[in-house]
Amino acid sequence: MRHPLRTTLSIAALCAVPLVSLAAKDDFAPYGTAKVDMHEYPTTNAVFDVNYADPQQLNILYNFVKNTERELKGKMVVVTHGPELRVFAKENYEKYQGIVQKMAELAEAGVEFRMCNNAMRAAGYEARDMHGFITVVPAGFPEVAHLQSQGYRYINPLPLPVKDVRYLEQPRLKKK
Repeated sequence: MRHPLRTTLSIAALCAVPLVSLAAKDDFAPYGTAKVDMHEYPTTNAVFDVNYADPQQLNILYNFVKNTERELKGKMVVVTHGPELRVFAKENYEKYQGIVQKMAELAEAGVEFRMCNNAMRAAGYEARDMHGFITVVPAGFPEVAHLQSQGYRYINPLPLPVKDVRYLEQPRLKKK
């Protein structure tokens, strides 16, 4: 038979663990807790300056555009002028079909896709090689500047996903 005092102490110890755990968390919050300000944004037009080495990064762009469009409710323009432009070439449709479908979905929702003629030609393509939702413009950077002069807000959507970043291992600092 167990001793009643031992049982009581065991239960008390188990109850204290969450309290110690909470106290430990407070030690790591010397600046308090974040404020929340879930305000609405005024209608704003935005231009996305896209230059990605890896075409798969357009999947991340898709989410950036969708989230921005939902909040800003303005016109969205994607200006593409990097290696990702090969995704939009008809000859690569089978390889990039999933990404092209996502981009076409955005276009159907009103997002404009403009492609730098200089980059396209440097890559060996012509306008007739691209899907029909692409508009070829003289040059990518001047197009971005032109849109900014019309009041569009510049967005440089770096293709760095944040999903599950909380669980990524952080590098340890070396002690001296």
